Amino acid sequence: MNTEKILLRAVSDSVNSLYGVSDPALVQIQKTRKEFTGDYTLVVFPLLKSSRLSPDATASAIGEHLVAHNPDIESFNVIKGFLNISLTPAFWAARFSELSSDSDFGQAARTGRRVMVEYSSPNTNKPLHLGHIRNNLLGFSVAEILKKCGNEVLKANLVNDRGIHICKSMLAWQLFGDGETPQSSGLKGDHLVGKYYVRFNDELKKDPSLTDRAQQMLRLWEAGDPATTELWLTMNGWVYDGFDATYKRLGVDFDRMYYESQTYLLGKALVEEGLSKGIFYRRDDGSVWCDLTSDGLDEKLLLRADGTSVYMTQDLGTAYRRFTDEKLDALIYVVGNEQNYHFQVLKLILKKLGYSWADAIFHLSYGMVELPEGKMKSREGTVVDADDLIEAMVSEARDMSAELGKLDGLSASEAADIAEMVGLGALKYFILKVDPRKTMLFDPRESIDFNGNTGPFIQYTHARIRSVLRKAADSGVDLTAPAPAPATYLPAELELIKTLSDFPEIVLSAGENFSPSVIAAFAYDLAKMYNGYYHDHSILRESDLAARAFRLRLSGQVAATIKSAMSLLGISVPERM
Repeated sequence: MNTEKILLRAVSDSVNSLYGVSDPALVQIQKTRKEFTGDYTLVVFPLLKSSRLSPDATASAIGEHLVAHNPDIESFNVIKGFLNISLTPAFWAARFSELSSDSDFGQAARTGRRVMVEYSSPNTNKPLHLGHIRNNLLGFSVAEILKKCGNEVLKANLVNDRGIHICKSMLAWQLFGDGETPQSSGLKGDHLVGKYYVRFNDELKKDPSLTDRAQQMLRLWEAGDPATTELWLTMNGWVYDGFDATYKRLGVDFDRMYYESQTYLLGKALVEEGLSKGIFYRRDDGSVWCDLTSDGLDEKLLLRADGTSVYMTQDLGTAYRRFTDEKLDALIYVVGNEQNYHFQVLKLILKKLGYSWADAIFHLSYGMVELPEGKMKSREGTVVDADDLIEAMVSEARDMSAELGKLDGLSASEAADIAEMVGLGALKYFILKVDPRKTMLFDPRESIDFNGNTGPFIQYTHARIRSVLRKAADSGVDLTAPAPAPATYLPAELELIKTLSDFPEIVLSAGENFSPSVIAAFAYDLAKMYNGYYHDHSILRESDLAARAFRLRLSGQVAATIKSAMSLLGISVPERM
């Protein structure tokens, strides 16, 4: 049981004994603010009606009762009607013993909920870029956090492999490609296709008729024209090979792959169903719409006049297929905030069609990534390519690590692995430490720093602890033996134990809010706190054997918790550095 629940039970018993209060909603406990003395704080104002005393008198009476009847409560103080409660060192020692013996500390019990997280969702007309990196990292991390919260999680990728934008790349390659392939050009397949998407928009400025020709190609594709289909399969195949290489290096994966080319027909069937029920209507030009004006929105196009589908069409079909086939309890779309309206409409249309599971759809709306130079524009070729960014981050990590001497004594292979780990750790942490709902400014130069709130700082802290533990083992210390309790605990040790004990609740909070930034903040606070402890107190040279054994055990638990927390962000931590 977590600490807050233990204390909540004790406080509830006290207020019931003193004032006959049994309503749990009236007992409100929170972590004590850092500027005050205490571990947890009781807000007494909801209890005043029952106590018939002043706030301070009510708080004092509860505090005295708690100390008298609970050996785990050491002391209390009252400040303006708030009761600050301090737990005993013995309580925290027992709590540490409990958490350090848990091999899967932080893992919640199974909830029985089946949750799908959709992320990435790239278009097959261009390579992944910095915006896709934020999407992939957020989606992967949220999925890992939800697993840790006890859910069964399916990671899904819906590939936008059809539509007018795909035909633009196809048409440009057909007109200007002269048979160029990834093999002949030496380009990754996604980069090659993206090159022709940019080329289309360049040529469009000279020949506006290209838009009509791309639309005609889309009609041919939807009609199953063999030549168009063959070109589509070939160019998409190039892109998939390129995507797979980027995903592998970025460290993200998927349990389910969906393709719009396989779901848009189901979406069309749902539109026909809506027409037959009078939920949608057809205009004179043949296009199909849903009138949402009575819901405070506008009219939404579902099928074009030529019968081709739009994004909403295939999203209807995809959502239906997922809830029907996978028996989901929740579906989380990780999509940028420019699509807020789209998902509002999606849920509303599904509810109008009579699907109650529409309420189980959640849009994790994240902010855009901007650069010091401004926004990116893919059609103009001004995006930050994901592959180039990853390589630049690894290269910078290699140079900085070497400059600081952190690769000394390592083999070339080990040094390369560390550079990869640090470079990607810097990138992932810099992005994930920002609340996902906020627009963020990405500056690669700031992300790779072995000091401050960065991935490399946390990674280095883990490596430092592992070095201490290796030296202890090399000197003959049995790190697996039970560590006797020291005679006293240093204040810094108690603070570390308190922070460690928060980890399960931190995970649950991150899961409830779909926010990896909560995990990132915890990992940084823990690493920063340990570094202060390491700087001020000897570990290997401590003469008191019980104290030394405890400090080693505490250090090991800090390292294990940092590793667990960072893994939820998709970040690996090195054993040495």
